[in-house]
Amino acid sequence: MTTIRYYRGLDIALLVYPHRPTQTGYGHNYEEGFDASIRISEPDSVIDSPRSRLFRVPGKRPFLNAGDARRASVAYAEMLIDGDGADRTIWESA
Repeated sequence: MTTIRYYRGLDIALLVYPHRPTQTGYGHNYEEGFDASIRISEPDSVIDSPRSRLFRVPGKRPFLNAGDARRASVAYAEMLIDGDGADRTIWESA
């Protein structure tokens, strides 16, 4: 499930997916929780080739439900964009 949000002029794609991949011939397994990642990118209309980076939302165990995963994704994306106090940007590698 992908949701697009906008924050401080950047596009944020929230990527929420089951913790355990779906096996062929079986339904989704939501009982084991969800993992999440975010893709932060520049809007397509700003430049010809927008920059984009993918980040996995950190956590010690899977999120209990998709709503928790989405909320954590938004908070993590905003924290990355606002900065962590260092003089780095999201476009630099850690």
